Amino acid sequence: MFRALIYLLPLALTIYAFIDCLNTPEDEAKHLPKVAWVFIILLFWIVGPIVWLAAGKLRHAPAGGRTPSEWHRNHRTEWVAPDDNPEFLQSLRAENRRDESLLKDWEADLRRREEELKRRESGTGPDEAPGTPPPATA
Repeated sequence: MFRALIYLLPLALTIYAFIDCLNTPEDEAKHLPKVAWVFIILLFWIVGPIVWLAAGKLRHAPAGGRTPSEWHRNHRTEWVAPDDNPEFLQSLRAENRRDESLLKDWEADLRRREEELKRRESGTGPDEAPGTPPPATA
């Protein structure tokens, strides 16, 4: 078990440092270009990752919430709270209007069905007014 750890620990350190180097923006790599750091990490198996972690990268939190990707950094949109977003508020108003009209349609349909059911129960046809006697059958 200890022999496996001797090989796995440096391998894990190398993989971590390699991925960290690749995800680091070019302007945060110190002393050397990022490509040179990649070669140092991969060629000098134990020493390279340690040197990268100790001296190869700026270790303070970057300002403005920067991400490793240049594309995300330059194409970030401004986040707006839903209460301050006029498009979102307008969509809520439109949805409320649709819901209200749907509710009115359902209520009208329910009233119509209730009236039709009352007419059937009282025995009057759809043309006869309620309160008139049903026609006599012979």
